[in-house]
Parts: sequence; C-alpha cells; structure tokens
Amino acid sequence: MSYTILEPEAGYTPIANVDAGVTVGTNLSSGGSAIPTPPNRPGAIVKAVDPTYGAGEFIMLAGVASTAVGSVVTYNTSSFTTALAPVGANKPQPIAIAMSANTSSSSWGWYQISGIAQAAKTSGLALADAAAVGVLTVGLIAATAAGKEVEGALTFGVSTTLKLVKLVINRPVMQGRIT
Repeated sequence: MSYTILEPEAGYTPIANVDAGVTVGTNLSSGGSAIPTPPNRPGAIVKAVDPTYGAGEFIMLAGVASTAVGSVVTYNTSSFTTALAPVGANKPQPIAIAMSANTSSSSWGWYQISGIAQAAKTSGLALADAAAVGVLTVGLIAATAAGKEVEGALTFGVSTTLKLVKLVINRPVMQGRIT
C-alpha cells in the first residue's frame, strides 16, 4: 500500500513510516514527554489515497511493543496511546490498524480508522467475503464470536491463509457488554 496524504496539510510523516518524535518538557534530561515531530500532532486525523485501495482515514498514535504492520490496536482518545487489541474485553474501545511496525511508546505512526485496510489475522484462518470479524488472539483479526466482535468492520473479498485480511472499516470499535 502506498497511501498519499491528501489533507489537511503538507509536511506530515508518510503513512507507512514511523516518526521517532521529539521530547518536550521543562527538564529534558529527566525525560519530559514524547510528542510527534511537528507538524504531526497526537490524534491528528488525515485523509489519504492509495491507487489500489482508494481513500482512507488515518490517526496519529503512539506505538506499543510487538506492533507489526496490520496489527489491530485499541487506542486511548485522550492520551493517544495504543495497546494490542485484547481478546473480547467487552469494552467498546476504538480500534485501528497499524500502518507501520511502530513498537515504541515514544514513537508515533499512522493507524487506519476507515477505508479498505489490511489487518493481521490468525494464522491459517480463511474468511468468507463480507464476514463479521472479532479479536480471538491479541492484536489479530479472526472469525467473530460473542463478546469478541469488532463493530464497524467486515471482510472485503475472500481471505485465504495469508497473514493479512482485507477489511472495510469505518471507525471500528470492540464490542461492548452483551447480555
């Protein structure tokens, strides 16, 4: 995938790249806070287009250990931190798909929140077209199950045993509590 940012402004980190960020604060020698390199901003949402997959939306978030391209993550909408999506937590957390191997909480990258995404999936799993999906293994898409479904995501085309599955996503969230 080679997405090109369309809006809102120039100078952003390319979609498939990791931004090492910068440290800000009053005492930089004792740590400070890591933020994306300007003009990138935590939680910024951009529209981008790919010649094969069309348009999509992407959000700038901090990384987390073990993230690979296609990892499914949950994210905090106030701190913009990520975690690999848990198995059926029954919490309606927003999720996104990692566009880079952003493995550090002090680095930043783009995560897809709408459009046609390629998500990592459970190994050896085949999925039918337009199938509902869930998270049955941490950070990976699988067939759906009660309490583990991802709302706002469906498979796009038949998925074979490859490591990635195409999903049509629209601001997906983990399924909330069900009774």
